[in-house]
Amino acid sequence: MITCTPPRDAPHRPPRLARPDGPARLARPGFPLPGPEGTEAFWATVREGGGPVVSPDPEGEADHRAVTFLWRGTPATRAVQVLPNKLGDPRDPAGNLMEHLPGTDVWHWTLRLRHDWRGTYDFYVDEGDGPQTGTPGYWQWLRTRRRPDPHNPRTLPRRWSGDPVSYAELPAAPRAVDWQPRPGVPRGRVAAHDVPDRDTGGSRRVWMYEPPLPDGHTGDLPVLVLLDGEHWQPNLGVATLLDNLVADGRIPPLVALLPESVDADRRWADMTCRPEFAAFLADELLPWAAARLPVTKDPARTVVAGQSLGGLCAAHTALSAPGRFGNALVQSGSFWWPDGPGAEWLTEQIGRGPRIPVRFRLSFGEQEWVALPAARRLRDTLAAAGYHDATYHEFNGGHDYLCWRTELADGLVELLSPRP
Repeated sequence: MITCTPPRDAPHRPPRLARPDGPARLARPGFPLPGPEGTEAFWATVREGGGPVVSPDPEGEADHRAVTFLWRGTPATRAVQVLPNKLGDPRDPAGNLMEHLPGTDVWHWTLRLRHDWRGTYDFYVDEGDGPQTGTPGYWQWLRTRRRPDPHNPRTLPRRWSGDPVSYAELPAAPRAVDWQPRPGVPRGRVAAHDVPDRDTGGSRRVWMYEPPLPDGHTGDLPVLVLLDGEHWQPNLGVATLLDNLVADGRIPPLVALLPESVDADRRWADMTCRPEFAAFLADELLPWAAARLPVTKDPARTVVAGQSLGGLCAAHTALSAPGRFGNALVQSGSFWWPDGPGAEWLTEQIGRGPRIPVRFRLSFGEQEWVALPAARRLRDTLAAAGYHDATYHEFNGGHDYLCWRTELADGLVELLSPRP
């Protein structure tokens, strides 16, 4: 068990690292751009096909594509920035400025990407109503001018606000087909509850999913604790995923508990290896559920899952309470934490301690340049410490719920399928 006290008062930010060389930016799209007289026909074609526009690789490689992001400006438009998830360097914001095609309203920006990339993205549009380019505060101001892609109907709810964020998927990228409602699939029940929390003296909102069960079903049920519940269920509808996986027989019927993270400050406090929050999940939330439903007490059939800081928290919780949680489903976990003295604290604890009976399923995006170095050191530390059943996977994407949706499904199947 992890019993060492973690660092406190660390800054609420990740390390500020320059991005290594990313995908190649192309000077021109993979299709003809219009002249001044051809813009209406051009935009009609874009509306019909949707954005961004995906073209064959100019270098002729079958596993790459040219991906062109397009914005239709106005006479007042001074600049447009496009930020696909983790495909821009915050230290070089000008690198994501789109190019204006003279004499037209076309702004364009093209990358050469491997054909399994997927990601969310936003436009930031300067319509001349703010500070001049290059003046102090310009980039910070521009980040307040966020827009979705009007030529792309594919969106996800954004974290915290719930407003739409556009996304794109290249042909070989995994598709979130298990997240779509299917006719005839039995549906579980979801209800929100206020669960007492001794640490705060109040309560915490938790969404509980109860699976559809066949007549005559007996026996206890596996448990999933999925952090950041206020996004996974009310915004993303994770119950549909669970319904489909159960109906397909890919996972057994299970109970899912989705505690809220309250707000950004509380999330930082709770999910940075805070023992009191791990105790809430293990010693309060699971017994609360057991008093209401026939849930298992077997840690091998209990999963704690999280993303980003939630991934760090999931690993810490399982290592702190292995008698409760035998599986940690970690997605893009913030194992660099804390930023500063004592960096990668949890990885150090794993390397210094005995092997704990926890099974890890780790996944990270290839574009997560801040998280990846620490993630790979964690992978190697787990192997050296004897966690030979841990699995590690990198996908072509960023720090992104678009990717985490399919990774969550794959992780649940891996961890909850019968073991050989």
